[in-house]
Amino acid sequence: MAASEPPRRRIVGLSTKMYFSLARQAEFTSAALTSLAAVSPTSLSAVDVFIIPDFLNIRPTADSLAASGIWVGAQDCHWDDYGAFTGEVSPAALADSGVRIVEVGHAERRRLFGEDDAVTAKKAAAVARNGMIPLVCIGEKTKGDVAVAVEECRVQVDAVMAGLPSEDAEVVLAYEPVWAIGAAQPAGEEHVLAVVAGIRDLESVKGRRGLTRVVYGGSAGPGLYEKLKSGLDGLFLGRFGHDPQQFAKTVKEVAEA
Repeated sequence: MAASEPPRRRIVGLSTKMYFSLARQAEFTSAALTSLAAVSPTSLSAVDVFIIPDFLNIRPTADSLAASGIWVGAQDCHWDDYGAFTGEVSPAALADSGVRIVEVGHAERRRLFGEDDAVTAKKAAAVARNGMIPLVCIGEKTKGDVAVAVEECRVQVDAVMAGLPSEDAEVVLAYEPVWAIGAAQPAGEEHVLAVVAGIRDLESVKGRRGLTRVVYGGSAGPGLYEKLKSGLDGLFLGRFGHDPQQFAKTVKEVAEA
């Protein structure tokens, strides 16, 4: 950690993507709050927790989480605050809705909607400009050695860091190898930790003033953080976190690691 970098808090959260209806999202949020109530306040105070629903569920989820200290997030946004962009979502409106963290650059956005590093960088800048935290998904396509992986990630990370409105902006980098998404065999812990160490050593990361946290985003659940805690600041869960009890258990493990 660079001498000027603020101490990093651990962070853990999940995205429900398009799997939940309005009713199911409300049920999940309520059940998650109940399950998290069993985690000691001291443990929870050591970690930032977030839930990222689909856009229609943001406002009711934010209302449900308001008294809990848990952040609500968004799965994407446009790169302009306002404008004639039919069907897009304003980052300024997200901030007004209580959103604290916004996911950008997910592999699905890149693959299905053609979003490249430049688009991801503009979106991350918009998130930061509106007082929220960009949760930037990064990862290498090429299955190979660590040096290749770090270089592919460097291009993605450098673009985002160069576009931020201020060096003081907080960023969360969610690393997952693209080749491991949906694969029968996930990336090994040694590979993940080695690539993350390389990401932390990038000039665009270690030289900046703002808080930069790195999490593993993928098939994550209870038991994984114990294996990765030496190099990572937390986890970003997908479908493995859709069970409220498993989500709370994972939060507890990250908080108490």
